[in-house]
Amino acid sequence: MRSSRGPGQRAGLSRDRVLDAATELLAERGSVSMRAVAQRLGVAPNALYSHVADRTALVDGVLDRVLAQVEAPAPGAGDPRDALRRLMASTHDVLLRHPQLVPAFLARQGARGENAQRLGAVALEHLAAAGITGDAAREALRVLIVYTIGFAAFDGDDGGPLTRSELRTTFQRGLDWLITGVCGSSG
Repeated sequence: MRSSRGPGQRAGLSRDRVLDAATELLAERGSVSMRAVAQRLGVAPNALYSHVADRTALVDGVLDRVLAQVEAPAPGAGDPRDALRRLMASTHDVLLRHPQLVPAFLARQGARGENAQRLGAVALEHLAAAGITGDAAREALRVLIVYTIGFAAFDGDDGGPLTRSELRTTFQRGLDWLITGVCGSSG
């Protein structure tokens, strides 16, 4: 009887196993390639293509899995400025829990997967509730994302002049300034 499974499935792979291996490699080496993931899994590189289209999709998959951990305040529940603060603070916290992936977020200028799109849509809804729509909202979201990822890159546990606590306080203060500048001080 012939199997109807594809090459990656015959190798015993799943998307989760491929992304797990890629996450490990990014953590260890700071970069990842299809060949390195295949080697880690003990399969030929072509077996991976049943689960990810290419290296870019591989990295995006890893980053998007991390973004699933971000807590997104529901639109319409309270002050939209506070919701934006909580959304970006949660994103910052998640990035600090995965410092080995921050360089990949920087290189990709964020993420593009399903979770990234969901979080972007939520942020845009909060911005709309604050009266910011269209191109201005998309630009404001880009600024907030770059600010958050950039601050996560300054972890504070690497012996730098500021502690993680000091950086967190500065991040929150700067985030307040950004949101006030974008949305105004009153709702």
